Amino acid sequence: MQAQRITQLDTRLANQIAAGEVVERPASVVKELLENALDAGATRVEIDIEAGGAKLMRLHDDGHGILPDDLTLSLARHATSKIATQEDLHKIATLGFRGEALASIASISKLKLTSNTTDRTDKGHCVQVSGAGMKPETKPAPHSRGTTVEVRDLFFNTPARRKFLKTERTEFQKIEEVIRKMALSHPSVAFALSHNGKVVKRYHSSPAPDGRVAAVFGAAFADNAVYLEEERSAMRLRGWIGLPTFSRSQADQQYFFVNGRAVRDKVISHAVKLGYADVLFHGRNPVYCLFLDLAPQLVDVNVHPTKHEVRFRESRDVHDFVFRTIQQRLAAVTPEEMATQASPASLPGALPGQGGADPYGNTMAQQGAMRLRGHGGGSDGLPQSDRVRLYSELFQKAPEEGTVADWSPQDQLPPLGLAIAQLHGIYILAENARGLILVDMHAAHERITYEQMKTACDAEGMKSQPLLVPMSLAVSEAEVQLVSELQEALETLGIKIEAASNESIIVRSVPTLLAKSNVERLIRDLLSDFREFGSSERITQHRDEILSTMACHGSVRANRKLSIEEMNALLRDMEETERSGQCNHGRPTWCEMSLAELDGLFLRGQ
Repeated sequence: MQAQRITQLDTRLANQIAAGEVVERPASVVKELLENALDAGATRVEIDIEAGGAKLMRLHDDGHGILPDDLTLSLARHATSKIATQEDLHKIATLGFRGEALASIASISKLKLTSNTTDRTDKGHCVQVSGAGMKPETKPAPHSRGTTVEVRDLFFNTPARRKFLKTERTEFQKIEEVIRKMALSHPSVAFALSHNGKVVKRYHSSPAPDGRVAAVFGAAFADNAVYLEEERSAMRLRGWIGLPTFSRSQADQQYFFVNGRAVRDKVISHAVKLGYADVLFHGRNPVYCLFLDLAPQLVDVNVHPTKHEVRFRESRDVHDFVFRTIQQRLAAVTPEEMATQASPASLPGALPGQGGADPYGNTMAQQGAMRLRGHGGGSDGLPQSDRVRLYSELFQKAPEEGTVADWSPQDQLPPLGLAIAQLHGIYILAENARGLILVDMHAAHERITYEQMKTACDAEGMKSQPLLVPMSLAVSEAEVQLVSELQEALETLGIKIEAASNESIIVRSVPTLLAKSNVERLIRDLLSDFREFGSSERITQHRDEILSTMACHGSVRANRKLSIEEMNALLRDMEETERSGQCNHGRPTWCEMSLAELDGLFLRGQ
């Protein structure tokens, strides 16, 4: 075969190749243009879409605009105002920085760029290109302060790319998702989205971030999410996480932002997943909107042309920070503070007297347990025996003094109320000031026992058991080096490993609780976690699985008759136990029906 000569690609072809990396679909164009608008200090952005973006995408902003002399240059590759030196590349504080977007978009569309840096509308200028096939020229054009970008006939000169576009509706939904992310990360900016001449969505500027979150996710999420905020060293994590009972079958309502940039990162995803371990029903996905702020020097956003991926300098610290923060916040959620829920009749698809489903598919039966809010606490400081006696005495007073709802605040009714009866040997019926509480006694007792066992194990530390015959494992050189670096950390987990050679290790001891598990698989998975995520909770997870099984078998079973005192004692323990809203398997342990909901079932007052 004859050798081929190396030739220099012309600018037009090079731009189209670059466009293939940056512009995948109309939503990619909208994302790049929105980033430019936000970097320009815009407070209002209007987006007009036609035919799902294939025919027209027009974005107008009120930012600081582009100088007339820079309009032509802005369409050239690697032309940007956001970085100037190599040092700037290591501390990027803007959404855009590559200087490729406009050039790539212009090479595969008919683009018109109009801008003005002054308050005089007659001082605007525009530049227009068609597939980078002609030299752009700047011309005067009336325009208010800010910039308007029109992108018409996307992929008109690359028909093969155009064939890969989905239906108009699908492409527009992708655009909506991009705007949704931008709206979440920039609550002070107003967004208006139109499709085929009709306004589809408006996000008004909101000084309070929670207002924007409610507008994007809906009231259902706002009512069933808790706020978290934590700082460690140079990192700050804030945002909203959905309660474990407010989960979804798909992972389509998960938003994570790093310095205001929406990212997809396996370290972050793994940390969030670990944070929800123990409380999420199998196969379900949490809902969250989280913002991680850290110094620009600690994160590299120059990983991929689309800027969806990032690389953390200290990924282990980031992983541990996100995981610990979410885990502790979920553990602090107790029945102490209750959220007011909508009545069944107001829920989508519900009829009077019937339970409906919220926008996330949760039924009314599931929503009762979603009302866990606020931070922990709630202990009255009384010994268990005294607490049982106290609430037993209060229960005995109920027939003389009316219902629980009639009691005065000084009686200090607990959040989960006072037990009334046991139903079919499975459920505990209790009455509180708001209405009726229904508790799955086995699930509740299982969680209480499980948390007590974990606390006891944590207090004693991870006990280690030497292997009768040390195990030799063949591993890679990188894993041997990793073992040497993690000697101290592994010993705190009850594991003793030594390097035997450049490609083998010897396991001498493992945690006592895990002595009968598959040691080889456990060690290999552990090392894999450390290599990929910088940390591992696999030992703790294995331990917790064993404790969970023990707690399940040791908890009160169905058809066991409980006295009123025993039921009240169980309710009080639930109020003081972390994660008591779910059993060890993620199922709800209790639900509440308010008096208004009960009235709706019988059409009272209608």
